[in-house]
This record gives sequence, C-alpha cells and structure tokens, in this order.
Amino acid sequence: MTALQATGLRVALAGRQVLHGIDLALPRGRWTAVAGPNGAGKTTLLKALAQLVPAQGRVTLLGRDGSEWTARERARAIAWLGQAESGAEDLLARDVVMLGRLPHQGWLGAAGAADRQVVREAMQETQSWDWRDRALGSLSGGERQRVLLARALAVRAPLLLMDEPLSHLDPPHQADWLAIVRRHVAGGGTAVSVLHELGMALQADDLLLVRDGRIVHHGASADPATHRALEQVFGGRIAVHAVAGRWVALPCEDASS
Repeated sequence: MTALQATGLRVALAGRQVLHGIDLALPRGRWTAVAGPNGAGKTTLLKALAQLVPAQGRVTLLGRDGSEWTARERARAIAWLGQAESGAEDLLARDVVMLGRLPHQGWLGAAGAADRQVVREAMQETQSWDWRDRALGSLSGGERQRVLLARALAVRAPLLLMDEPLSHLDPPHQADWLAIVRRHVAGGGTAVSVLHELGMALQADDLLLVRDGRIVHHGASADPATHRALEQVFGGRIAVHAVAGRWVALPCEDASS
C-alpha cells in the first residue's frame, strides 16, 4: 500500500514553475531518500507532499485524498522536520519537543503524563535529554537539530518527512539518526528525507532523484540502474562504489573528462 501518492503535482513559487507535473507513489514501511542537484525542487516536493505549499494536482496520504484530511488529522499523520527552522529561541528544549504533542491534545488542553513520557522517550532517543532545561537558542547547531528531531518523533506519526535532517550533525550522530529512521520503518512507519549526503542517501531503501522540477529516477538504492541514474543526475561528477559492504558516492578525479 502507498503512504504518499502524487498525481500531476505542480508548484509555482514567486511566478516561477518549480515542480512540473510530478507523478509518484511511495510505499508504506520504507525509507525513501530524495536527492538531486541544488535548485532541483527537492524541498518544494517534500513540502508539497506534506501540503505545506499551494499546489495543483492531487496528493493522497495513506490511501486517502489529501483534501479530505482536517488540519489536526494531518498533523497527527505527518511529522515534519524542516530545513534551518527558526523561532522559539527562548523556549526550553523540552517545551520545544512538547510542541510535537499538540495535535494529540484537546483545545487549550494541558499536557498529561503520557505526553511527558513521550517527550522524555523522544529526547532520550535523540540523546538530547541532558539539556532539556536549556533554552533552544543556547544550544549548538547539532544540539538544536537533535531537539528538533525529538519534536518530530514526539508526534508519533506514521509519516516522517525530513528536509536536510543531517545538518550540523557530526558522523556519530548521523549514524544515530540512521538508526532512528530504520527503527521507525521497522515499526511500520514511512520515512522520506531530502539529503545532500549521498552516501547516507544510498543507505535508504529507495532513492528518488529530482532534477529541474521533474523526477528522473525512482528505484531501489541497491539497484545498479539507480547508481547509474545518480551519477547521471550529477553530470558524471560523482561515481558510486562499494566500500566495506556499503554503497558510497565519491567525486570523480577528473569530472571534466
């Protein structure tokens, strides 16, 4: 069954067409990485799937037309981690994570014991519990990113959409992020992430390649056809290799040849 489906998806921003009639179907219980050159439309595609930007065409969430979802239902179904998010600088880290529980609380309802437990578990999973009483604005870039990831996890949504989630994370914490995504998928969830780190993108179940607002390839990350498409979408400037049992993308020594 599909988790996210788009038909004829078009988005124009500031008078410029960014997405050109996207058709795609992302299956449930898998992690899809979205990759492509700068300006390809990756972030816009992710936002359009989450219905965060005005778009033409049809989006289906978990088998149900996106137009049929209420805002609260959608907020419970989709956990969003955006790129370079700002605001709430004075909020304590644990209060930022608690924002992820708002879709589950009644109007003007206070957080309950169950909400606080979910927040604790999410912060422990991202190793951010130790600075729960620090203001978000006082945290380093990597610490901040882990708090924002905890906020997304606290939603406990089946769909986890992330735009450049590895920003500011060092390699060990990137590995932790990878483990979190795999646990989410192993539990029946679906993850979609825009990644510039091509080596990490190749660890996903599937790779969705975007260029000039169009999908140029969608296939299993381990498929040789996907590797060739990845090399082509970056103009032959990278090459996919097997290293220590994993696929990695390395710059070509002479990209001009």
